[in-house]
Amino acid sequence: MTLHPPGTRGRPPAATPLRPPRSAPAPAARPAGRIAGHLRRILRLQPGDGEVLTLYLAVRAGVWVVAYCTRLLFPADSGSHVPAGPLAPFEHWDWGHYLHIARDGYFPADPGPGGGDNREAFFPGLPLLLRAVHVVVGDWTAAGLLISFAAGAVAVVALARLARPWLPDAEGGRRTVLFLLASPCGVFLAVGYTEALFLALVLPAWLAAQRHRWAVAAVLTALATTVRVSGLFLAAGIALHFLLVARADGRHRRRAPWLVLPAVPAALYTWYLHTETGDWMAWKHAQERGWYRDFHSPWSAWSQTWEGAFGQTLTTPYALMFQAELAAMLVGLALLGLLVRRRRWPEALYVALTLWALGTSYWYTSVPRASLLWWPLWIALAGWAYRRPRFCVVYLCLTVPLSVVYAVAFMSGRWAG
Repeated sequence: MTLHPPGTRGRPPAATPLRPPRSAPAPAARPAGRIAGHLRRILRLQPGDGEVLTLYLAVRAGVWVVAYCTRLLFPADSGSHVPAGPLAPFEHWDWGHYLHIARDGYFPADPGPGGGDNREAFFPGLPLLLRAVHVVVGDWTAAGLLISFAAGAVAVVALARLARPWLPDAEGGRRTVLFLLASPCGVFLAVGYTEALFLALVLPAWLAAQRHRWAVAAVLTALATTVRVSGLFLAAGIALHFLLVARADGRHRRRAPWLVLPAVPAALYTWYLHTETGDWMAWKHAQERGWYRDFHSPWSAWSQTWEGAFGQTLTTPYALMFQAELAAMLVGLALLGLLVRRRRWPEALYVALTLWALGTSYWYTSVPRASLLWWPLWIALAGWAYRRPRFCVVYLCLTVPLSVVYAVAFMSGRWAG
């Protein structure tokens, strides 16, 4: 799975692992003006964006068909066979946490049945946006789906633009998006979860870093950090890219203070939780209580997950879930090896930090979901499919049925993933 920018046959230079476009540098401008200009360029459609959005809409329509069939096959009242509401398939698992935070806050006076649910483990970016959208969209679930729908559209366009310089054909961007959307965990991009919103911030941030627009990259990364702790991993990757670029061109060094900005949201959230609980590690302790994310060595986490997958101690659905966790971890390690081999150090650092965070818990949790956020994986698969066209057919034949099964399992409430 080798990737080279168009017109090159070797590796990108080690000092500039992400090669910016050849356009002339933009004149100096105020940070606010640069950010606004970059956002306008992101929203302005370019050649190929329309095809990517058409593909995105087609896949989203398929998700809604699966949701409609799921509510008929798994009615809310099994005794009377009354189907659940049209949005019920999207209201399972972590959605309840985001809803409770948006509606009631982290520490409501009367927590009710949702009290003590470790909601502090979820960053406030999505709940705050959900609360804002709910002012216009009266139904909470519909508001969450609208956020994911709009964010997903931004994410796939940004992913296609990010992929095109690294793939030799005009269809490379659309093929990259296809691999992402056909992922077995692609359903999480269509529900009221953080994946779509995170990608809608991360991918434009990485594009901005490629083009050496450090202020834009820092602001978008800071926003991503309000959504998921993985935003800090992105900040580390961008910081490494900045150091490599600044080493080759000292003129960039004056932009270094922008690299601190992504840490501010996490610091503010930590401070807020401390004021409410007296615990500086409240976020980490909520993760440990709710999802067994206390620290274990990587080999211990692998062993525990292997036991859950093949030790015949769990029922078949949960054993399959742990098998999927192991497979996703192996894919992540293979991707990391590829990035290191190609000297794409910033992306390698981002993936490595993600794997370390996921691979040092009691057992693996949500590694397949996290793979949605590894954009180098989808670009690499698209490059492989260009050289081996049959690979695309094999991939789709394997992943599309798995995607349907995974979506039905999630939307029926049988499997959290």
